[in-house]
Amino acid sequence: MLYGIHNFLAFWVASESTFYRVSRRYASRPAKTVHKPKALIADHPNQIWSWDITYLATSIHGQFFYLYLFIDIFSRKIVGWQIFEEESARHAADLITDICWRENIAKHQVTLHSDNGSPMKGATMLATMRDFGIAASRSRPAVSNDNPYSESCFRTCLAKQNLIKSTYF
Repeated sequence: MLYGIHNFLAFWVASESTFYRVSRRYASRPAKTVHKPKALIADHPNQIWSWDITYLATSIHGQFFYLYLFIDIFSRKIVGWQIFEEESARHAADLITDICWRENIAKHQVTLHSDNGSPMKGATMLATMRDFGIAASRSRPAVSNDNPYSESCFRTCLAKQNLIKSTYF
C-alpha cells in the first residue's frame, strides 16, 4: 500500500508477499459467461400468461391499493384482475384459482411468467400453481424489464387514471 509520497519518494507499508497475494486476488480473470434468457413465445391463447402487481394511489397520502393483473401474452387479453388492500400470496393463489376455472385451463397448459416479488414466490401461490399444473417462469434477478407485457399494461392503466384525475378532479 502506498503510505505517502515525500520528496517524490514513495513509502510502501506492505511486505513483498502481501503485494503478490493482492495482485493474484485482483488479477484479470476470464469474464463470466452470461446466458441470454429463454424467450417466451406463445403460439396460441392460454399458453403463456404474464402477471404482476402494481400500486394504485388513493386520495389519502401514503395509502395504496394493489392491482393484481394476469395477461395472456398471445392475445393481450386480461384473463384476470383484482384489487386488494395488501400484497399477499394468498390473494394471488385465490385469483389464479378463479382464472383457471373460468378459462377452463387443463393441467400443464399454461406457463405463468412473473418477476421475483414475494407474492409470486409465496408457498401458497406455488402450491396452487402445482395443483393446476402451471409452470413457473421468472424474471432474472435485479432486471426490471423482463416482464414487459404486464408493465406496459400498467403504464396504460396508470396513464388513463392520471388523465381521468386531471380531467374531472
